[in-house]
Amino acid sequence: MKYWLMKSEPDDFSIDDLKRCSGQKSAWQGIRNYQARNFLRDQVRVNDLVLFYHSSCKEPAIVGLAQVSQSSRPDLSAFDSSSPYFDPKSDPLKPRWVEVEISFIEKFVNQISLKQLKADMELADMVLVAKGARLSVQPVKGSEFKYILSLCSRA
Repeated sequence: MKYWLMKSEPDDFSIDDLKRCSGQKSAWQGIRNYQARNFLRDQVRVNDLVLFYHSSCKEPAIVGLAQVSQSSRPDLSAFDSSSPYFDPKSDPLKPRWVEVEISFIEKFVNQISLKQLKADMELADMVLVAKGARLSVQPVKGSEFKYILSLCSRA
């Protein structure tokens, strides 16, 4: 099993939105960065655990936990001209973009802010806190994942 951090802008799709989805599952689509796409396509697997991260908001933070419930498949939003994720260069016969499905596990009682993560020496090597780290899908080491879970109050 691997561990991941997936970023979403809460105005677009929040941890609460995931919880409200039918079956508490949703496609993680719209990834339009090749490195993040490669993680989804080549490394993310069913049952991997995901730290759900709210980005581009007043206080960016890890806000909950999800699990990968379906491995990569073509991201059909790339072919939908009405979608904000439409990519006119993507070919249905050779899809450029992929998505996975994630399932809600829990919303953390205490969010773990980016400021807190950056200040914690235990997490100094975490991809998220590296200068210039902007990937929307990024790996998390097992030790980092367990430590982060120890920081949050869980329901």
